[in-house]
Amino acid sequence: MTQRRLTVVAGALAVLTGLSGCSLVDGVRDRVQGRPSVTVTPQPPPSGTTGLDRFYGQRLDWSDCSGAECAALTVPVDYDAPTGATIEISVLRVRAAKSSARVGSLVVNPGGPGGSGVDYARAADFIVGQKVRQAYDVVGFDPRGVGRSAPIDCLTDTQLDAFLAGDPTPDDDAEEQSFAATAEGFARACATNAGPLLPHVSTEDAARDLDILRAALGEEQLTYLGKSYGTYLGATYADLFPEHVGRFVLDGVVAPDLTAEEINLGQAKGFELATRTWAKFCVDEGDCPLGDSVKGVMENLRGFLADVDEKPLQRTGDGSVPQLTEGWASLGIAAAMYDQGSWQVLVDAMDEALAGDGTSLMELADQYADRNPGGSYSGNIMEVIYAVNCLDKPESNSLEEHQAQADAAEEEAPTWGRYLMWSSLPCGFWPAEPTGVPHPVSATGAQPVVVIGTTRDPATPYEWAVRLRDQLDDAALITFDGDGHTAYTRSNGCVDGAVDAYFLEGTVPKDGLRC
Repeated sequence: MTQRRLTVVAGALAVLTGLSGCSLVDGVRDRVQGRPSVTVTPQPPPSGTTGLDRFYGQRLDWSDCSGAECAALTVPVDYDAPTGATIEISVLRVRAAKSSARVGSLVVNPGGPGGSGVDYARAADFIVGQKVRQAYDVVGFDPRGVGRSAPIDCLTDTQLDAFLAGDPTPDDDAEEQSFAATAEGFARACATNAGPLLPHVSTEDAARDLDILRAALGEEQLTYLGKSYGTYLGATYADLFPEHVGRFVLDGVVAPDLTAEEINLGQAKGFELATRTWAKFCVDEGDCPLGDSVKGVMENLRGFLADVDEKPLQRTGDGSVPQLTEGWASLGIAAAMYDQGSWQVLVDAMDEALAGDGTSLMELADQYADRNPGGSYSGNIMEVIYAVNCLDKPESNSLEEHQAQADAAEEEAPTWGRYLMWSSLPCGFWPAEPTGVPHPVSATGAQPVVVIGTTRDPATPYEWAVRLRDQLDDAALITFDGDGHTAYTRSNGCVDGAVDAYFLEGTVPKDGLRC
């Protein structure tokens, strides 16, 4: 669901305001009052490109930003027309904690598509190891169309609530037609409201922005940590700009050669496995409200979702949400699969829900959707995730095709198959033509890339990490035998130690390391 519907559930991150502008002038040092200056060596545009000199020659004008530093990076809306319209990309930098040990900039992306790299970088103390934090400026950016970077906005908050609350698993022809109308309506709203950027928010566009950011930071090579969809962005970058790949870590992999159908099916099976593991936890802890066996818990969970499909819960704890529907309940359950620290929260939420109170499930759904109680949204991930995916992956609008895929997926993933196979239907009606085609990446000539896969990751199945490692010309795979989404700085010292040594010393982990 990270590629199609879900992002990293990383807790509350501060909202940043007051970004500064950017000046397109030459410079060799950047300064923020009261802080040491950082040497910036101007970087040329890639060979074979034209019209990009002014973007690659820009100097970031950093300003103090509530303990961090903020700037805006200017990029062209359309890389095929670089003399045309431009947008500003919001960037945040948290300086290396130990200036005497500083080695450069580490650019981070949390996933999505649609996760805020600005918010993610602000949480630098928690997203990288302590010594990495001392040695690197941690830099995050909101990719084009996301958050503070010319955000895509298709629906009002009330309309987005209605979209997410809708029935995600149509059961008959009438419900399929209703689902299709909703999907087409979403796409039509984006055509009307999103503006001229809508055809230009693909992953390749974001990767080209990332290279301009690298140059503006004064880095000959990009040091990068990408999680979840951030691995897709990173792998795309590595294939486009292999000569600029520095120390790259891709954690929780979405391989660029996956089709929309493969992503939906892979995530359906991934969430099924994670939910079964949660069901075992529920049973092992005792007094599981859904039953005393894994099979029983899974059957009763599906029964609960079927019941709320027919008769939504009337108690949600939020006056802006009159009912807990199957749509909201599914989001809440899915959110808890991302981190085993939320498993007991889901157990308690299900206990309440079975008694008719959907308050805790709604709180989990809010976390999933970056939604605030009362109906406002902190970000636009639930809209931009479609805008990016629909450009990256061609999709059909045939209801017969989606129904056949849903029926087949239900055999392998009875809880999540129908939900995931229908989830990408809006892309079949998308007003902007797809610009991407699923394709393997090799990043020939790049330095070694570290790829991390978690064996019971719900959103990015382990097999995808193996798949990307096999495609890349030079890569090392770390396997984390564990639960939850992604591995680095989450719960395992073996993974953390290997990644920290790579970032700090350039020591490439042994390919096949198992943690």
